[in-house]
Amino acid sequence: MLVHQVNFNINWRKFVKGSSFFIPCLDCTAAKEVVRKETRRLKFKVVIKTVIEEGIQGIRVWRV
Repeated sequence: MLVHQVNFNINWRKFVKGSSFFIPCLDCTAAKEVVRKETRRLKFKVVIKTVIEEGIQGIRVWRV
């Protein structure tokens, strides 16, 4: 998955309900659109929030 011209390799088979991942980014709105497009294609229900973790802004994606 390409976010801000950086390739993130997400193991979608291991992305089970209740798990999450973090993507550091400056433009969170654009990153959310990329993730939503990919998760819709895979028919995953997700919650995406803009967060700051350890001083780094990004998005956290949970599968629900």
